Amino acid sequence: MDKHVAKPLERKPYERKLRDLHAELVKLQEWVKHAGGKVCIVFEGRDGAGKGGVIKALTERVSPRVFRVVALPPPTEREKSQMYMQRYLPYLPAAGEIVIFDRSWYNRAGVERVMGFCTEEQAKGFLQVVPAVERAIAESGTILLKYWLEVGQKEQTRRMEERINDQRKIWKLSPMDLKSYSRWYDYSRARDDMFRATDTSWAPWYAVHSDDKRQARLDVITHILSSIPYEAPAREKIKLPKRQKSDGYEETNFARNWISGAR
Repeated sequence: MDKHVAKPLERKPYERKLRDLHAELVKLQEWVKHAGGKVCIVFEGRDGAGKGGVIKALTERVSPRVFRVVALPPPTEREKSQMYMQRYLPYLPAAGEIVIFDRSWYNRAGVERVMGFCTEEQAKGFLQVVPAVERAIAESGTILLKYWLEVGQKEQTRRMEERINDQRKIWKLSPMDLKSYSRWYDYSRARDDMFRATDTSWAPWYAVHSDDKRQARLDVITHILSSIPYEAPAREKIKLPKRQKSDGYEETNFARNWISGAR
């Protein structure tokens, strides 16, 4: 995968393009609220592929009440006893919502299968069932978008080493990440099986090379916008009203403790 790497996108053009995409995401948000749209976006990929950065770029200028990010912790004992998909269904979007899964039900096809948290029989059963579940999601009127972020071996190693050496990023590195790092080809085989079984016409997978993190973010957001038939609702021109008169009120130093600024 490393052969796909070109010169990374520089910061200034990235920020300029991202600003324009953020404006479009706000239009999408207003359309979803106005039209009662339902959108579900699934992000999967290798450790260090940049899922978190894509999600941050996607959500940093929109309302968390509309764009809801779901990143579930490990299942409880009760959840382990449930039907596997049952845990995820309550988080699917209602009208006026965009739900983003930072990893999803596809844990069963990836980390659970590779690391032995489920049996091969359970993993294969999941791959047989999930297309029908996703068809039901799509037929309910939900726009379902699934993205796989693929990072090359060299770039993954660089990012993992950066997490080890940068105190700001050590929280991103778990013991499970280290175990997963050593099993590159097991993950490749699991990914290939997952694509063969679940890349359907009603819920296709979209793969993204993410060695250039900035370009990957722009590509994913652009694709999301192109995949949803949104229109910016008409809005009246906004004008700030005049403030009320003070009627003799004078500003006071109302707080004893100020964190910054001269008072």
